[in-house]
Amino acid sequence: MLLSVALLIIVTATSGFSQADRGRDVFTPAAPGSVQIGGRLGKKLELCVANRLLAQDLEAVIAPYRAKTETGGADWRCEYWGKWFTSLALADAYRSTPDTREKRDEAAKVLIVTAATDGYLGTRSSEHRLEGWDVWGCKYALLGLIADYDRTGDAKVLAAACRETDVLIGELGPGKIDIADVGERNGLPASSVLEPVVLVFERTAEKKYLEFAEHIVACWSEKSKRLPAGMRLMEDALAGKNPDQMCSPKAYEMMSCFEGLCELYRATGKRDDLEAAIKLADGIFREETTPVGVGTSQEVWFSGALKQTGPVMKPMETCVTATWMKLCDQLLRLTGDVRYADELEKNLYNGLLGAMMPDGGWWAYFSGLMGVRVPSYVQHADVGLSCCVVNGPRGLMLTPFWAFMQSAEGPVVNLYAPGTAQVGAVKLEVSGDYPVSDHVEIRVTPARTGEFTLSLRIPAWSERTRLLVNGRPQVVAPGYARIRRRWRAGDRVEITFDMRAKVSHLNGQAAISRGPVVLSLDNRLTPASTGKVSLDQSPVLKPDPAAAEKIGAWMAFDLGPLTLCDYASAGNAFSEQNMFRTWLPQPLDLATVYRTGQTWQTLTHAQTWTNPPAPRQHP
Repeated sequence: MLLSVALLIIVTATSGFSQADRGRDVFTPAAPGSVQIGGRLGKKLELCVANRLLAQDLEAVIAPYRAKTETGGADWRCEYWGKWFTSLALADAYRSTPDTREKRDEAAKVLIVTAATDGYLGTRSSEHRLEGWDVWGCKYALLGLIADYDRTGDAKVLAAACRETDVLIGELGPGKIDIADVGERNGLPASSVLEPVVLVFERTAEKKYLEFAEHIVACWSEKSKRLPAGMRLMEDALAGKNPDQMCSPKAYEMMSCFEGLCELYRATGKRDDLEAAIKLADGIFREETTPVGVGTSQEVWFSGALKQTGPVMKPMETCVTATWMKLCDQLLRLTGDVRYADELEKNLYNGLLGAMMPDGGWWAYFSGLMGVRVPSYVQHADVGLSCCVVNGPRGLMLTPFWAFMQSAEGPVVNLYAPGTAQVGAVKLEVSGDYPVSDHVEIRVTPARTGEFTLSLRIPAWSERTRLLVNGRPQVVAPGYARIRRRWRAGDRVEITFDMRAKVSHLNGQAAISRGPVVLSLDNRLTPASTGKVSLDQSPVLKPDPAAAEKIGAWMAFDLGPLTLCDYASAGNAFSEQNMFRTWLPQPLDLATVYRTGQTWQTLTHAQTWTNPPAPRQHP
């Protein structure tokens, strides 16, 4: 039985909540198997599935659960299985194959049999539970099991998730240890277990799980041993406090807690839960975003929007990028606000794809706006992974499910990569070479002729957009173009986006973007030389396909003496010799253009340069 990624459960009277109490999605994700993405982006998805998700050695991520030897705060092998598995489940929901189903079923089965006698699914013995990253790891085991249940409907999988959640209630429920005093970072990682706890409630309608979720949130407002004023996640978010000034600025873990609030809002309809998540996102937009994604330094918020033009120590963790995209996806679903779709596209085409190595088998841990690209180091040699290597695919494999969505009025198109989607009773076929080309065509084929609204995202950067329906011009502006009419098979929508180059300025430097793609210099295309260059405010870019082919870039453009490529391709050799730069001082001294101070040592936790490990296979 194949269930929707956005599984809807009718909450029974046993929960104390009716359907009317629930917070409803404005947009629902595409159904499993309903979207196929082609072109270069589709190839990236395929590479990730084949060379990262299906290639994963299952024994390596299961062994820590079987051994249960982790202690203290320096061990977090507990997260790898769940991060990898949730990506695999998304891949299987996108394009289910015998290989994805076999890997998925085996991985769930072998995890469940590692459970302790009380149902605990983690990597620690009983005396070391609740230490360090234990609850964080239990969260990922739960997310993986729920993802498997949503794909298979296997009652044994849901039962295992319930048993683990019961263990957590026994440890952290009312009258037990305050979750703010558990684990690392003032309780942020442990508190993020909120998300799967709500998901378990939504799939069982058992009141105890909702009560536990609400208890977790209540703990945030109470004083704890560590924080006399409490974590104050809700209060500080609602007050508009900057993210780096909240209880702990650890970016990834903080956003994970607010993903849980989004799910809690779906369960109860309490508006403050959603408003807190929106306010946190407002703060991230205001203080931490960059042209290519979301900025962090050493994995924490640091008011990065103002500091991005210079060298940054350990910038833009891939885990943060993927989790920011997941939070934007949640808020897009709940609000229908186009800015979250714009942000998803920006992160996808720039920060996220820039972190994936060209063959899809490995990822960067940190990604800068200048310097070089460095493969992630291995955090645990016995597992052969890092957190970012298994988290990057979660952001990428989410793409098909926000690319096309469904509203109460009809289909929603958020992404214009070539491909097809079946949205309810309407088939959509997108053709073109977006975002290399400015022009896309969408053929609309409803199962039967009828009236509905087709919502088309018009990005904020496209100031002059031309939209035709069967050759007739439509009035359009950034936001959603909502075209309500009587649609019939063969109707054609054409969109020409405003792909004029745009120049942004910050701290005496300039960055160039074209549509959703940020452009960068790469020393393979523009070597250091002599002379100085000043950019016009409205530069005219000349496509250079030969330059793009030379370095395996998606696109390249000539601009006077400069040749630029898309940010995600810049530095894609992942070597110490391949340097790039995005923010360009004005005027730009070509002799020193790559002397940025962003050395490879600032882009890794490792003491030596590390290349991806060779694939491991257990007998």
